[in-house]
Amino acid sequence: MPRVCSITGVRTAKGNKVRHRGRAKYLGGVGTKITSCTRRSFKPNLQRVNALVDGTPKRITVSTRALRQGLVVKPLKRKYGYTRQQKKDTRSGE
Repeated sequence: MPRVCSITGVRTAKGNKVRHRGRAKYLGGVGTKITSCTRRSFKPNLQRVNALVDGTPKRITVSTRALRQGLVVKPLKRKYGYTRQQKKDTRSGE
C-alpha cells in the first residue's frame, strides 16, 4: 500500500538532515559549520478513516491535515439516518 493521501495526494518527501557544529556569530562565536549532510524522508501523518466516496462509505487513507481542514465527509454512525434521508427524498419527489 503506498503512503499517499487519497484526497490531497501528499506523499513521502525526501530532504536532508543537516548537522551543525560551532557557536552562532550573534552569540559571540565564529559561526556554525555543517559537519554532515545525510538524506532523510518526511512521511505524512496518514490515518485510515471511513469516508463517503461517491455517496457510499469506504475506508480510505487520509492525511491529518485534510481531516482538520474538513475535506473528508464522514458517513453517519447509524443506519436509520439514511432511511430518514430516503423518506425525505421520496416525499420531496411527490
